[in-house]
Amino acid sequence: MSSAQPAPAEPPPGADEAAASPVTRPAEQRPRVEIEYCTRCRWLARAAWLAQELLSTFEGDVRSVALVPGTGGVFRVRVDDAVVWDRREHGFPEPTAVKRVVRDHVAPGRPLGHVDR
Repeated sequence: MSSAQPAPAEPPPGADEAAASPVTRPAEQRPRVEIEYCTRCRWLARAAWLAQELLSTFEGDVRSVALVPGTGGVFRVRVDDAVVWDRREHGFPEPTAVKRVVRDHVAPGRPLGHVDR
């Protein structure tokens, strides 16, 4: 009698992708991101672009990304009720900088690939 073990089965196609994707929480437990922008300054396009970047990066980690019209030169990013970026304190954000601070609130420890370099 042979005691040889059978060769391990090949992983199913796409198994590596599934293992690499983050585990997500139910939608109602995910944080909400808000981008408040000044309508008088015409910063809607900038806010929409940043919203697109955040949605592309954190689609499984956030409940929503909302654009909130404001005035007075405001450009703020909030995660739930916490302000994580304010133009008056930090200047206009580069998407990579905002992605890092949002990640720290919604998915701590999650790698952002080339953004982390």
